Amino acid sequence: MKATRLAIPEVVLLEPKVFGDARGFFFESFNQRAFREATGLDVPFVQDNHSRSARGVLRGLHYQVKQPQGKLVRVARGRVFDVAVDVRRSSPTFGRWVGAELSEENQHQLWVPAGFAHGFVVLSDSADFLYKTTEYYAPEHERCIAWNDPAIGVEWPLAAAGIAAPVLSAKDAAGARLREAEVFS
Repeated sequence: MKATRLAIPEVVLLEPKVFGDARGFFFESFNQRAFREATGLDVPFVQDNHSRSARGVLRGLHYQVKQPQGKLVRVARGRVFDVAVDVRRSSPTFGRWVGAELSEENQHQLWVPAGFAHGFVVLSDSADFLYKTTEYYAPEHERCIAWNDPAIGVEWPLAAAGIAAPVLSAKDAAGARLREAEVFS
């Protein structure tokens, strides 16, 4: 497994070894020992999630203020642009974001540590998005930052993907601005 630390070094892009031939492919989507060796992290995963979304659906930017979740995310079908935003006020990278394309073709995964907001937009006709979390979902502690907050300035590749406007849930459409959001100290 190859691990590349992004511009915010706590966020890690992982490239598993994929073995393919005329029959298809095989790869280990998770191996605790390989993850630990590649990232230096030994984190417990307690929950696996799977979502399917249509083209143009944008989910995020989500995080939990209590029971914060680290997330190991990947795409099993389709293609997304995935984003992590540092929401730790004491961090030198507070309010900065990093992003990566995750797809069924590249099989890349992204480690999004606790203390980061997370979101993605679907660039293909649909996408199956899978993620492991280090803490259980706690809706009472979930918060959402506006996907288009100019203070963060995420460069979502909407126009390049032919998406006029993202499809949002009511919760995501009502996301707070970073300056007003409850964040980590």
